[in-house]
Amino acid sequence: MLYQIHPQDNVAVALQPIGKGEETVCGQQRITAREEIPKGHKIALQTILQGEAVIKYGNVIGLAREKIERGGWVHTHNLISQGDSHHGYTYQPDDRRIFPGKSDATFLGYRRPGGQAGTRNYIALVSGSFCTNTHLTAFARMASERYPKTENFDGFLPLTHDCGCGQMGQDLVYTRRTLASLIQNSNFGGVLFVELGCENNLFETISPYLETTWPERFRKMHLQSVEDEYSEAMALLGELYQQVIRDQRKPCPLSCLHIAANCGGSDGFSGITGNRLVGRLTERLVGEHGATVNITEVPEMFGAEHILMNRAQDEATFEKIVQLIEGFKGYIEKYGASASGNPSHGNKLGGISTIEDKSLGCIQKGGNCTVMDVIPYGHRAVQHGFNLVWGPGSDLVGVTAQIAAGANLVVFVTGRGTPVAFAAPTLKIATNTAVFQRKQAWMDFNAGDLLDGADLKGKEEELFQMVLAAAEGRYRTSNERSGFYQIGILRDGVTL
Repeated sequence: MLYQIHPQDNVAVALQPIGKGEETVCGQQRITAREEIPKGHKIALQTILQGEAVIKYGNVIGLAREKIERGGWVHTHNLISQGDSHHGYTYQPDDRRIFPGKSDATFLGYRRPGGQAGTRNYIALVSGSFCTNTHLTAFARMASERYPKTENFDGFLPLTHDCGCGQMGQDLVYTRRTLASLIQNSNFGGVLFVELGCENNLFETISPYLETTWPERFRKMHLQSVEDEYSEAMALLGELYQQVIRDQRKPCPLSCLHIAANCGGSDGFSGITGNRLVGRLTERLVGEHGATVNITEVPEMFGAEHILMNRAQDEATFEKIVQLIEGFKGYIEKYGASASGNPSHGNKLGGISTIEDKSLGCIQKGGNCTVMDVIPYGHRAVQHGFNLVWGPGSDLVGVTAQIAAGANLVVFVTGRGTPVAFAAPTLKIATNTAVFQRKQAWMDFNAGDLLDGADLKGKEEELFQMVLAAAEGRYRTSNERSGFYQIGILRDGVTL
């Protein structure tokens, strides 16, 4: 009935609802619940005095606001977060770090310039500003009717957003750099950029951020200068289509696979099942095959940042992680906010109490992999292996930054369930069987049966094979089946 994550923990997680006065078992201990303990929530394994640390994952998730008796419910009402605090850090390299390996393994993907490989072959329609969004979606719909999908063409993706005009300074730089990085994503066999013509975000302001160009697969359209934008768009998309449909999947090194690992709608089981399983996947992809996995959700590293810092490949990378954490805390403070606002209403209902509690579960997605680099917001990855991306906990903005960094497949863990979709195939992993069964249209993989005794190694192999099938197009992920794709761009400044 109870799950103690680490031997040093003074709390355990309830695998099922526990009634007041009910006796339950944790290892060799028998504990009587002093009050009702909801499923996924924490129960005290010993008396915790006021001001003492509450330990989960072998780390502090907060301080006791009051005395918590053995068998008591440990949650938001009696925990104090220290997630906003600033700390001094010392680099103490973790001997268990897993560095990128190398193998001859391959997957069937689309070879791209610069040694990249795509898991899909889309034509992306990218808007310069929100002014062109309605036309962009209309163009994609018309093109889909005229130019059908084929075995080697996965369709038209209209990547609309709410930026591109009325911006200035760093806010506008974020938009330009993110769009430039998205344009270069290896899943896009062709790109049509649509600008109105009077916005601040014309393509000429984005092009300086392009690193890898593919001129023959790129078209641009200026709406204010064409007589009939619909016929012009169909002609340009037709030109791209004729090139893209000739592409064929070919063996590509597995090291070209780039996974964005993220989570949303998390619950008390996320760090025990889904994120833990993704951590095993990350260790295998990176440690055995030299693939790239990135994570973001920087505020969901607060309270766990010391673990990531000590997994840095060297002192220079350690300093980058320190700046990542301190820089994001500065961003939060600039707007008078608090990291304690990150755990959502649903997170708390699912058993997550503080940002530290959430963070220690969140970083499980990296396993014990060495942090090879920190990628600034909107930039592209330059190092193979496990990377950290500057981005928020907000799912859409964060995952967009991960795809901009070069991810060609998303692995997304959820406990409460979410239909959110991104601009790449998104494989959804349920942390519990109930949500997997209730929302099968949203889900791809059930990690919840780990709570029922499923073999961890067997589940790891099952997930690895599903990821390979998704990478090769043999498996269509939940967002693909629904036809759902979105992007979101970070805003940091005034709107004029």
